[in-house]
Amino acid sequence: MKKIILSALTVLMLIIACKTVPVTGRKQLHLLPESTLVSMSLDQYRQFLSENQVVNNTAQSQLVKRVGANIAQATETYLRQNNEADMIENLKWEFNLVQDEQANAWAMPGGKVVIYSGILKYTQDEAGLATVMSHEVAHAIAQHGNERMSQMLTAQLGGMALDVALRNKPSETRNMFLTAYGLGAQVGVLLPFSRTQETEADKIGLVFMAMAGYDPRESLNFWKRMEAGSSGGQPPEFLSTHPSHQTRLDNLRKFMPTALKYYKPK
Repeated sequence: MKKIILSALTVLMLIIACKTVPVTGRKQLHLLPESTLVSMSLDQYRQFLSENQVVNNTAQSQLVKRVGANIAQATETYLRQNNEADMIENLKWEFNLVQDEQANAWAMPGGKVVIYSGILKYTQDEAGLATVMSHEVAHAIAQHGNERMSQMLTAQLGGMALDVALRNKPSETRNMFLTAYGLGAQVGVLLPFSRTQETEADKIGLVFMAMAGYDPRESLNFWKRMEAGSSGGQPPEFLSTHPSHQTRLDNLRKFMPTALKYYKPK
């Protein structure tokens, strides 16, 4: 009888914990308050910035901040227009360029986005950079890290509450957090997102960049440049968990008519 009750409570918990991803409408598992993850990520974010060379007061760093601000404004507009303004509460945007030859970028909960200087040779212009930044912002808005960590808590700790996990299994919980977001010493090296989530971030990102006034069709050119850069060697880190080149282009083209509905040239 106890097992039946426990199973029923587990199913109920999972139903209650289901959230809907903006733009795509996909259902996902969320066991953790996003505000808690935002708080947890801040220490890691500050540590990363203190240990890496942040680029300031250059044309490139100003471009990152400008494009980021445009994407952020478009994102908040989308959320307000679609009755999801509650998601804005945890967003305190910050966009930084760091000196690092990796072709990479990432986002943390709460709107903290880092661009590595190595990816700029592929972005080349504002639309290319908007492709990358909107993709990363999409990960944050879709709360993919929360989903990943919820799955790990369920699989490895039986759905243990986060505060209990932090108290009883601090090391395991911290490792889950780092893996879920690709933070810490191995930021950009761990594989934080599934291909489903990567494809979803592509689609959401197209809408956000279009609303910010960037032609979403330019995303195709960016991904072609990224693919060309990986020929004959290891792919850039930014491509490590992403769908295959042709699959990505096919998915982007299929979703493009939807994204273009939001496009208003600046």
